[in-house]
Amino acid sequence: MSHEKGKFRLIIERLRFEKFKVLWIIIALGTVFYIGVVMDQIETAVKIDSKKDVYLFLHGRKDLKEEAENILITLGFSKENIIAASSENVGEIGDYMAMLWRPPRPDQIKIQQITDVKDVEPDKMFGLWKGVLKKDIDSFPLK
Repeated sequence: MSHEKGKFRLIIERLRFEKFKVLWIIIALGTVFYIGVVMDQIETAVKIDSKKDVYLFLHGRKDLKEEAENILITLGFSKENIIAASSENVGEIGDYMAMLWRPPRPDQIKIQQITDVKDVEPDKMFGLWKGVLKKDIDSFPLK
């Protein structure tokens, strides 16, 4: 038993700050980064304002429209605030996008908040949405 205590004491003595400054700094920075990520997740989970409009992208999967709308309603959005996304009608800063993710076989709905809307020439694929900048908020499984 005393031999085990001696090993433990030796390990503690080897972990002194002076000898392992770089290691301790890396551990401290990693801890700060981790705490920041956790705090950002907590902050974004609280940020969803269900009174805003949410533009729903189905990516051609009309069979999942009702399920996606039900998830959004569960999150607090009203049926009137759920808008079918189109290439000509984009949201405003603060509104949300909800899309079935990953097409063509989505298994989740991804929520993003619109952070900026730039004037752009629409293209064939994205229309005016190519000028919309957004931030990921959260994702929820389908079914």
